[in-house]
Amino acid sequence: MSETAPSEAVIRAWTGLVRAQARVLGAVEAELKRAGLPPLAWYDVLRELQRAPGGRLRPHEIERRLLLAQPNVSRLIDRLEHAGLVQRCPCPEDGRGQHVAITKAGRALRRRMWPVYRAAIQRHLGARLESARAAETLAALLASLAEPA
Repeated sequence: MSETAPSEAVIRAWTGLVRAQARVLGAVEAELKRAGLPPLAWYDVLRELQRAPGGRLRPHEIERRLLLAQPNVSRLIDRLEHAGLVQRCPCPEDGRGQHVAITKAGRALRRRMWPVYRAAIQRHLGARLESARAAETLAALLASLAEPA
């Protein structure tokens, strides 16, 4: 099977995408840290749990839903549980499985994190886009890349 090499434009797009993601995520993480808040991965887990029916998901469901790549989901859940932000509970459908449920403290932390996160998104992404149309175009392009081939 022969594949064609990517064009220079595709290589520039790839490089730009990777650099932009690293810069924006780094800036958002830095703002959360300056505000005395935990990392963005914590927010993402709490957000997915809060959006889920009953405020709980199986660990493999959390892994699939995360906005950030997180190869060590079980360790992340351990840290959230240790902080009292989530709790593990038995899964009625699978005697050996478990659910992870958001706690009241987890909901409160997510609410505290959102204003800082929202402002950082605007500052490091929204303010750099020329218009709502540019944001829509970028969102559509990225959504097409996120779909399975």
